[in-house]
Amino acid sequence: MQKKPDPCSFIIFGATGDLTHRLVIPALYNLAAGNLLPDKFCVVGIARKGMSSEQMKDSLLQGLRKFATRPLDEAVVARLFECVTAIEADPSNPASFDAMNERLEKIETARGTGGNRLFYLATPPSAFLPISRELGRTGMLQENGVWRRLVVEKPFGTDLASARALNAALLKLMDEHQIYRIDHYLGKETVQNILVLRFANGMFEPIWNRNHIDHIQITVDEKLGVGHRGSFYDATGALRDMVPNHLFQLLSLVAMEPPARFDAHAVRSEKAEVLSAIQTQSEQEALNNSVRGQYRAGKVGDTEIDDYLKIPEVRPNSSTETYAALKLTIDNWRWAGVPFYLRTGKALTSKRTEIAIKFKRAPFAMFRDTPVDRLSQNFLIISTEPTEGIELQFNTKVPGPTINIDGVEMKFRYKDYFNAEPSTGYETLIYDCMIGDNILFQRADSVEAGWQAVQPFLDAWKNAGGRGLQPYKAGSEGPEAANALLTRDGRSWRKLG
Repeated sequence: MQKKPDPCSFIIFGATGDLTHRLVIPALYNLAAGNLLPDKFCVVGIARKGMSSEQMKDSLLQGLRKFATRPLDEAVVARLFECVTAIEADPSNPASFDAMNERLEKIETARGTGGNRLFYLATPPSAFLPISRELGRTGMLQENGVWRRLVVEKPFGTDLASARALNAALLKLMDEHQIYRIDHYLGKETVQNILVLRFANGMFEPIWNRNHIDHIQITVDEKLGVGHRGSFYDATGALRDMVPNHLFQLLSLVAMEPPARFDAHAVRSEKAEVLSAIQTQSEQEALNNSVRGQYRAGKVGDTEIDDYLKIPEVRPNSSTETYAALKLTIDNWRWAGVPFYLRTGKALTSKRTEIAIKFKRAPFAMFRDTPVDRLSQNFLIISTEPTEGIELQFNTKVPGPTINIDGVEMKFRYKDYFNAEPSTGYETLIYDCMIGDNILFQRADSVEAGWQAVQPFLDAWKNAGGRGLQPYKAGSEGPEAANALLTRDGRSWRKLG
């Protein structure tokens, strides 16, 4: 039985934005439906000038009805939205934050929340620091017998220098334990299950090392193009958007050492340690061990995708990548000599997120006098999209009087075993924020270690300009050059089903 969080106020900056409508409010509804919100609770939307509480409620309710992951219980809806309030505040107007603090204190007294506050920054990254500084100046981040927590969305910095600067600035305003750097990938059940799969099953950990694993592939492919986010995406690109956060979160869970205990400090320390062990490459090595691509017009299913360069607010001569593939190595005892291949891109043939762990082949010696001339590859595949599950590929004998061997698959799917309600992926993360469990959130050293690993690729691609940028057709599997990243090592990408 999960405990209820302490009474608290849930304060959303960017309350009328897309993230709040699509994910945050539906997640709060799902928690309310599961009786996992505090008994004494309120939602405060920080509004633009002139928005009333009723207008805020209407805006959030429209988002919930559009993006809910399950049928709505109107009684639960009423209970959740009864506590929604709007407050005007703008970091460019410091006086508005003083007024906001006074208003919050009155709301907290009326709702009996006790002064605990969870501030959620569902805003563009440029607003993170101005808002945080005003919260700090007004004393709203001080913990005097109450807790105050700050949720920061990605991207956390745009490179190593900016991530370090943002960490340093935030840590002058509050302690590390108050900062929750959120990554919705870690809200997915299968991602969380990686720790259980590895450390709660005696069969896996003895072979989870360079002696038995040939290489590891991490794939996060998307069917959607950039859409209406041309300005943001052209300044960001696939590498910044996906690798230091989503893909590195998956890599760290797969590659980390066993923690001494299952608590936030131990788990996060091991994740940071393995990220810091990723070999820092020279710019030339980064060019040799990476592929970047940019999609051209094509068709994904029945959807026509425009050429990336024709998207509004994308520079006509842009060299921003919409596809990135990297080869990384980890300099520690467990993974020495085991390459990690990462790939991610937009406007691809399928939406797929998976970790494929390729085990070394068994020797052929005992089958040399049989018709067998090859063995199928042994993969352990952890998939989060489109279906959450785990798959093991191994060899077996085909029925008959002769020795014929074929590869077979053993599959586990969450939906087949567990009757779980559909979710946004944010429910676990928001609940953990409320109960003060930061095991699934990045620590400052982990963020900086991730940027340290990708900085050489950022620098190399920037200096190369458009040279080396590979075009690929929307609806394809990405640039052909990505295959060479593995074929030169005698390997190949696992074909996505």
